[in-house]
Amino acid sequence: MGRDMSETVRVLHVLGGVGLGGAESRIMDLYRQMNRNEIQFDFLVHSSAVNSHTNGSSNPHPGTSGRKPEFYDEEIYSLGGRIYVLPKFKVYNYFAYRKAVKDFFRQHHEFRVVQGHMTSTAGIYLPVAKRCGVPVTVAHSRNAGVVKGLKGIATKFFRRNLAEKADYCFACSVLAGEDVFGKEVVRQGRVKIIHNAIDAGRFTFDAKRREEVRKRLGLADELVVGHVGRFNYQKNHPYLIDIFAKLCEIRPDAVLLLLGEGPDQESIRAKCRTLGIEERVRFAGNQKMVENYYQAMDIFLLPSFFEGLPGVLVEAQAAGLRCFVSDTVTREAEATDLVTYLSIGQPPELWAEKIAAGADYPRKDTYQKLKDAGFDVKTQAAGYCLFYQKGDSSEL
Repeated sequence: MGRDMSETVRVLHVLGGVGLGGAESRIMDLYRQMNRNEIQFDFLVHSSAVNSHTNGSSNPHPGTSGRKPEFYDEEIYSLGGRIYVLPKFKVYNYFAYRKAVKDFFRQHHEFRVVQGHMTSTAGIYLPVAKRCGVPVTVAHSRNAGVVKGLKGIATKFFRRNLAEKADYCFACSVLAGEDVFGKEVVRQGRVKIIHNAIDAGRFTFDAKRREEVRKRLGLADELVVGHVGRFNYQKNHPYLIDIFAKLCEIRPDAVLLLLGEGPDQESIRAKCRTLGIEERVRFAGNQKMVENYYQAMDIFLLPSFFEGLPGVLVEAQAAGLRCFVSDTVTREAEATDLVTYLSIGQPPELWAEKIAAGADYPRKDTYQKLKDAGFDVKTQAAGYCLFYQKGDSSEL
């Protein structure tokens, strides 16, 4: 990938959006570490507010294309990044979507690398990018499962043979690699496993900060169970609420702190009311300073149906939290001895009993363990710099 080393490398990350999600947060963690005179990130997102005739226009200011501003818009602009918009892919608009992708890459020749985190349509946009002259294309798997129904079936169909349609295949875990690229491709060593790294130092346990945050939240000696995740099928909130309801029977002082937003939020509120625990559940929404909320928690709960390698589980361990996690989550996320894996096929009371039994433990500084396990983004950023500049993935 010969180039003038004084030239800024522009990397295009393709995503569904730049809201507060796991993949988005990990990319932003990485973005903040880049020397932006050398490497600059841009973003290609999807919005139903954009049709094929207005695709590819940059958002110099939030909301200018009819697309609603998202969580990370302002920070991206402040770091010098640009946001471009494509129409949402609906299957039936396959030809319009493909045309929009072609139009975009015919207009934009500045990208040295296109990194596709939205793997459902990467089989469409990565080959187009390559044909339009992009030197390096990457398909990056960040999840290990699909939603049920027709959408999931369509996703699997459009992902077929994806490994043949990209220069590089990355995945956040073996499970995520197998799900998107296939077990055989992973077995052949054609998928680079790059764990989701975080800015671990931000989350290090601090007793003083914990006290301040809990005081601000009106918490004294309660047992605070926490969860960070979008309210959707994948995160399995109904089961999480059932676990908490059973825990309340054992620990009347238990409080549930839920961070995140999403389509299932209202149905979860209704479930809390039905179970008579609404007074014990705090819906905190999306938070920029999420590290403060981990400080306030005593237990972290993640009973997901599927995950790639959940950054929130790494964050919780970085904060020294004891974590109770579904056994569908990859063991690669276990950087410390704080993680307990349980089956979501078990009755919720079993989880509640385990949580109650493990609630008393000392919070410790786990930074070195996270760093040694390869989960600190500062270390990972150096490898990415080499990859973006030279096409050398050996340091990742």
